Amino acid sequence: MKIAMLASECVPFAKTGGLADVVGALPKALSALGHEVIVILPLYGSVEVAKHSVVPFMDKLGVWMGNTLEWCAVKTASLGDGVTAYFIEHDRYFKRDELYHDAWFNDFPDNPRRFAFFTRAALQLLRDRYWIADIVHAHDWQTALAPAFLKVWHWNDPVLSKAASVLTIHNIAYQGIYSADTIDYTGLKWENFKPEIFEDHGRMNFLKGGIYFADMVNTVSPTYAQETRIGPLSCGMAPFLAAKGDRYTGILNGVDYRQWSPENDPYLPYHYSAREMSGKRHAKRLLQETMGLTVDEKTPIVGVVSRFVEQKGLDVTAAVIERILTDMAVQFVILGAGDKGLEHFYGTLPERMPGKAGSYIGYSEELSHLIEAGSDFFLMPSRWEPCGLNQIYSLRYGTLPIVRETGGLADTVEQYNEEEGSGTGFKFMHLSEQAIYDTVGWALSTWYDRHEHIVRMRTAAMSKDFSWDTSAKAYLSFYERAINLKKGD
Repeated sequence: MKIAMLASECVPFAKTGGLADVVGALPKALSALGHEVIVILPLYGSVEVAKHSVVPFMDKLGVWMGNTLEWCAVKTASLGDGVTAYFIEHDRYFKRDELYHDAWFNDFPDNPRRFAFFTRAALQLLRDRYWIADIVHAHDWQTALAPAFLKVWHWNDPVLSKAASVLTIHNIAYQGIYSADTIDYTGLKWENFKPEIFEDHGRMNFLKGGIYFADMVNTVSPTYAQETRIGPLSCGMAPFLAAKGDRYTGILNGVDYRQWSPENDPYLPYHYSAREMSGKRHAKRLLQETMGLTVDEKTPIVGVVSRFVEQKGLDVTAAVIERILTDMAVQFVILGAGDKGLEHFYGTLPERMPGKAGSYIGYSEELSHLIEAGSDFFLMPSRWEPCGLNQIYSLRYGTLPIVRETGGLADTVEQYNEEEGSGTGFKFMHLSEQAIYDTVGWALSTWYDRHEHIVRMRTAAMSKDFSWDTSAKAYLSFYERAINLKKGD
């Protein structure tokens, strides 16, 4: 099978969240199963060209946008494991350090043009290379126009007409909703600007149109698929996802244990396993020293690695974290960035809670790994969480998750049973200050009063397998359904 993945980010080249981790790992897992996979990305200004050996591939690629022919170049690099990455180089659109917004988290006003152009250019690259894909796999709103382009413009193309389209929704809250006149730039015809396709209260919704045109649509966990079929977590998309019927499903994300395992983590000076945990104790001490915490092996650490956005529930956490730190014998470490108010709150928390709280505003891959290894618990109080990866990383590191029961958090964390000492984490249902306070307190009482349960839970957590092997096979079955549907058109 030949699979072309179109995405706006991919580890190790460009990352803002879990999308990059998925696009960096899934193609390798598919390649290991014997399939030919390529990944196509924008060439952002932040991509370290020399470090990743990015080299020229095509000097000129002509792309029709509406009635205008625009030009770009293409570069290439190895993603590893037999997967090639191609980069669409267009300085006016992509030579920026940030991917989607400025330093103050204001979206770039030309985002609809940037990602419409990128998606069309990616398809044009396939045409010019005569690379006949069985599957064109689009990710999130940034590339959701790919299924539409395939059906509106390339239905009889000798190269692209053969491709079935798959759209993966990583977070339905981000839909790409822009001015109606964007339809002219995309060239997708005003006859498609109607409520069941692109029109959304007088504006153009990229994701909505992608859902309509895609042969198959999925999201990144079974529970999130159910949550988005009905109710507020669908962000208005429930009727359109329901219309897909069984062509919309959930496939749980995997993780790359070559990068995220305490036995071989390239960022950790100390390695450990469920059989030999001394490295975790060393990592905890290093984390305490690094983050200015009181060095004390007996005091549990709660780690947080997150974007500071509404989804993550850290505004509610902010309202209760000082009470937790005052009332309970615990330390917190927070790594994240986003909302400026939350950046200021968490950035100054160590001043108000010296020795008990440490924070780093921004992102550090090395520190994120140390937090996973050195913490005893990992807090994710999300309002919604399509899949979540940090809780899966935490399980492998023996760092017990404390999570709200939603989306992929519900699918991957098993609730602690106090009578049996079983489970892999601590879950609460309703997001509130009191729920966070009580559930952190429950985890800490287990630490101090039933520590043998912590040891048992750690062993169970570290034995869980959420590798890409299983998820990649699920995607292959998904692709086969898409191909069969395409043949039936």
